[in-house]
Amino acid sequence: MTLWRFITTTAVAMFLSTFHALTSPSPLPNLHSATTTSTCKRNHHFQPRQCQGQYDDRQARHPKCNSQYLSSILHTLNTPATVENVTPVPANGSYGEGASDPAYPVNPTNLPPLCAVIFQIDYSTTASYRFGLFLPDKLPSTKRLLVVGNGGFSGGINWLDMAAGPHHGMAALSTDTGHNSTALETSWANGRAEKKELWGWRAMHGSVVLGKQIFQRYYQQPDHDKLWTYYSGCSTGGRQGLRELQEFPDSFDGALIGAPAWWTARLNPFLMQIGLYNVPADDSNPYHIPLNKFSLLLEEVIRQCDNVDGVQDGIVSSPDKCEFDLGALVCSEFGTNISKCLTVEQAETARKVYEGWLSEDGELLYPGLTLSSENQWSILLGGTVPSPYGLGYVRDFLLDNDDRKLDWTGTSKLGKDIIDKAQRLDPGHSSAIQYDISNFKDRGGKVILYHGLADGLVPEKGSWWYYNKTIDTFGGDLDGVREFIRYFQIPGMGHCFSTPDCKPNAPWNIGGAFQAGLMGSDTWSVPGFEDVDHDALLALMAWTEEGKAVDKLVATTWHRPTDSNTGVFIQRPICPWPEKAVYDGVGDVNEAGSWECAMEKVELVSEWQRRVES
Repeated sequence: MTLWRFITTTAVAMFLSTFHALTSPSPLPNLHSATTTSTCKRNHHFQPRQCQGQYDDRQARHPKCNSQYLSSILHTLNTPATVENVTPVPANGSYGEGASDPAYPVNPTNLPPLCAVIFQIDYSTTASYRFGLFLPDKLPSTKRLLVVGNGGFSGGINWLDMAAGPHHGMAALSTDTGHNSTALETSWANGRAEKKELWGWRAMHGSVVLGKQIFQRYYQQPDHDKLWTYYSGCSTGGRQGLRELQEFPDSFDGALIGAPAWWTARLNPFLMQIGLYNVPADDSNPYHIPLNKFSLLLEEVIRQCDNVDGVQDGIVSSPDKCEFDLGALVCSEFGTNISKCLTVEQAETARKVYEGWLSEDGELLYPGLTLSSENQWSILLGGTVPSPYGLGYVRDFLLDNDDRKLDWTGTSKLGKDIIDKAQRLDPGHSSAIQYDISNFKDRGGKVILYHGLADGLVPEKGSWWYYNKTIDTFGGDLDGVREFIRYFQIPGMGHCFSTPDCKPNAPWNIGGAFQAGLMGSDTWSVPGFEDVDHDALLALMAWTEEGKAVDKLVATTWHRPTDSNTGVFIQRPICPWPEKAVYDGVGDVNEAGSWECAMEKVELVSEWQRRVES
């Protein structure tokens, strides 16, 4: 199936295809819930009679997991929310909405016994949102709630990522962001300011506030008892988490933020601009880099940059330190096999992709993709039109074109007016650009921020930029910022996770958003390594509740990256920036014990400027 089709038909592939080719089979089956048959519609008011009978029978046997009890909770809260669906899920059961939830069609399986509930909130006469809760039948004495994010422009409850919560002894929550769509669809936003606002932040915030209140009443938790609330999200999910903790520091105690698409007003137009560099996608355009040449770029990057960290292992661990000579790939004039090199014009396109988006007067509008991200260039540069993540945003969020047509043909560069308008309007108020999170810090809040160095969709340099803007906001006090937010760069990892045909097969799994679902519908945490050393969510909890700072995370990959039954291939420590993993020169390079974290010497201001612009 095509790249775009793959993205829109698998739960964890909302922007996440193999990223290395335009065709790939889905790694996940489209399972139907074991507790909700395929004939049972999403809205329980319209279920067939036999399905409603199943629900009524199960609810009657459960003291709390029934519509009457949950509706009474809503009544005490004086909220306009309504109960849409209540389903008791038995041990080893499954729950989800299957194909009616197109962004997340894969239902989690092998769940602990719990109550699955869907609530609906009418925000206005024309806009509403839903959120789901997993409420385990048994919780430990320490009460915790896990909130998970979404991806792209998707609208749907992320049941698959929610499953980690009950397995960790937590309740779990996800919002549908106020609409029902795949990650690539944006037509729902055209001319609908309220729906943009729900996607941007309001559905997340409303769901978190009400979800915490429902939790406390469902479990009859005294008001003075602490409810620890954690967040996990990647990409748009990363942005959602940052946006929430910046604006509402009481929402979360700890946040696991992956590859955040945090500066929507700049990032999404940038994603369109990257596509414009490579179209028209035919022989009429001498600057077009065909798909088969992306691998040439990757091979040359590995050849020149792999050994910068002192270890020849096929993994580019320090792309920012590599002095890459793009000219080495440029075709010579005579006797050249042009399929094995880049023309001067194609090299110029590649240079722009690495350099980033500059305005007419040289201002950096958004930093470019990192060296080693070339395996995923097909996402933004592999189509005949610019990526929907960019084109859809400009057309349906920013310009609200009435006929949903945007004539970009013949355009090689967006003007700074697009950025100016996007920053002025910030449709949906989605950008997470408040760097002073003192209120969150003062509450004891902690953040683990991570990003794959081989990300070909959301540039890693953007997360690095965000982290350094935060440090700058706190007076340049790196040590002080590391007390509450630490940034982990993951060499070789693509967007949010690695992929089955990853080249190289670098360690990537740290228990982050979407990662467990990629391994299987019954998977949670890091298979075989469900502990604080390997699972970033558990490490975050220990840091937040016990003060155990996260000095490293051990990332894992298997011989087949998404099949833990094939045996561990590589494990390696991932270190909080500006520390780097350093090989001891003696042990097996594939074993975590052969590496240690060591501090790099950096000059923050000059390094920040150099990295973003290089």
